[in-house]
Amino acid sequence: MAWVLKMDEVIESGLAHDFDASLSGIGQELGASAYSMSDVLALPIFKQEDSSLPPDSETKHPPFQYVMCAATSPAVKLHDETLTYLNQGQSYEIRMLENRKIGDMPETSGKLVKSIIRVVFHDRRLQYTEHQQLEGWKWNRPGDRLLDLDIPMSVGVIDLKTNPSQLNAVEFLWDPGKRTSAFIQVHCISTEFTPRKHGGEKGVPFRIQVDTFKQTENGEYTDHLHSASCQIKVFKPKGADRKQKTDREKMEKRTAHEKEKYQPSYDTTILTECSPWPDTPTAFVNNSPTPTPTFTSAQHSTYSVPDSNSSSPNHQGDGTSQGSGDQLHPSATIQETQQWLLKHRFSTYTRLFSNFSGADLLKLTREDLVQICGPADGIRLYNALKSRSVRPRLTIYVCQEPLRSIQLERQQDAANGDNSNGAIYVYHAIYLEEMAASEVTRKLALVFNIPLHQINQVYRQGPTGIHILVSDQMVQNFQDESCFLVTAIKAENGEGFHIILK
Repeated sequence: MAWVLKMDEVIESGLAHDFDASLSGIGQELGASAYSMSDVLALPIFKQEDSSLPPDSETKHPPFQYVMCAATSPAVKLHDETLTYLNQGQSYEIRMLENRKIGDMPETSGKLVKSIIRVVFHDRRLQYTEHQQLEGWKWNRPGDRLLDLDIPMSVGVIDLKTNPSQLNAVEFLWDPGKRTSAFIQVHCISTEFTPRKHGGEKGVPFRIQVDTFKQTENGEYTDHLHSASCQIKVFKPKGADRKQKTDREKMEKRTAHEKEKYQPSYDTTILTECSPWPDTPTAFVNNSPTPTPTFTSAQHSTYSVPDSNSSSPNHQGDGTSQGSGDQLHPSATIQETQQWLLKHRFSTYTRLFSNFSGADLLKLTREDLVQICGPADGIRLYNALKSRSVRPRLTIYVCQEPLRSIQLERQQDAANGDNSNGAIYVYHAIYLEEMAASEVTRKLALVFNIPLHQINQVYRQGPTGIHILVSDQMVQNFQDESCFLVTAIKAENGEGFHIILK
C-alpha cells in the first residue's frame, strides 16, 4: 500500500513538473518579444497596399518595381498614401527593378521595354483642368520643362525622348535584365498652382507616375505592362529638407499613443501600382476636320437658310429644328459624344470625357462644367449642351416684290373687297449677327438663292425713289424688325444684279 502511495506521489509530482514547464514555455513564447499590431501595420506591405487590388490569392505578381531614393514624410497617417518631399531641380534616382518570377512573361525576356515617367496633378479638380494649368505655367516659364531626365547620372537609359508639347513627361527604353536608374528633375513647385489667398499659400500635391510598355508585333511600344505612382510635393531648393525636418520635430513632440497612428519615415519611396495614365486620343484630334468652319456653317444654316415654303412665323422654328441635329442626345454613345465634342470645338476635353456617354455629359451642371473646364470653356460647353443659340443683333423681314401684273391684279381685288390673294406677300426673316452691309448681302443671297458673286450692290430706296447705297452705318441704324420689299435688277453692264430694298 505504501508502495502504491509513493508511486502516486511520483506521478503527481511529474505531472505538476510537466504542467509547470509547459506553462513556463508558453510564458516565454509570449513574453520573449512583445509586439504591437501597429508595428505590423506600419510595414511597407501594409502601408502601401492598394485597397482596389484583389485578395492575395488573386493578386498577380507585379512584373516591375520602381523605387525613388527620397525619404517619405513621417507626418502621414497609417492608412493614408505616403508623401515624399522633393527639392525643385534636384536629381532624384528612380530605380527600375525587374520583379518577375521565373517563367513570368517569357515574351519580354532579353527584350527592351519602354517607360514613360510623368509628373501629374494629384487633385482630381486640377486633373480636369490640366491642359489649362500647364499652358499657364508654360506662359509664365517660357522654354522650361516641368520634368527632365538627368542624363549624365542616369544608368541603362536608352533612346531618351522628350516631346515639346508634353513638358511633364519623358520616355525611354531600358533592359529589365540590366541595372537601370533614371534620375529625374522636377522644375515646377507645388505653390505655383495654388491661388494666393489672405497672404498664405498651400502647395498642391503632384504624382510621379511610371507606365511601362512592351513591344507589339508591329514594332510599337503600346502593349501596357505595368504602372505605379507615388504622391509628392515639390519645394524651392532646400525647402523639402526643411519641411522634412519640421515634420520630424512635430512627430517627436507627440505622445507614444499618438505616434502609433502615423507611419514611420522610410529612406526610400516605393511607387504603388495604379491604373495607366490615359493618353490623348490623337486619332480623334489629328484626323478631325477643322471644327470652326463647321460651327460657323451650322450657325448660318440655323439663322438664314429657310424652307422654300416657309413663312415668317415658321422660319425661326425651322431654324431651331435644323439646329437640333447638333444637339447632344442622352442616348448618344461614348463614340458619338466624342464626335460631338470635336465638332463643337471641345477637342481639348475629349480625353477628359473619354468615358462619358451623352447622358453622363448632360447630367453635369453649369457649376460642374465651370469647375472642370474653367469659366470660359465651361460656360461655352454648357450653352452648347443646352443648345442655347446666339441672339441676333438685328432682325429684318424681306419679301420678293411681286410682278407688276400680279400687283395690278391684287389692287383690283382689293378694290372689289377680295383679299384672297393677300398670301402672295411671303416674308423671310433675316437674323444679323454682324451689323454690316456685307452680312446683309450674304443673307439676301442665301434667302433668294442668288450666287453671292452676282450681287454687285445693295441699295435702299429713299425719298422720291432715289437709290441709297447700303453701308455699315445704314445697317447699324436699321430699326429692329423692319420690313422690306426686295427687287433685283440687272446691272448696267449685264453682269450680275443690283438688289433694291424698298
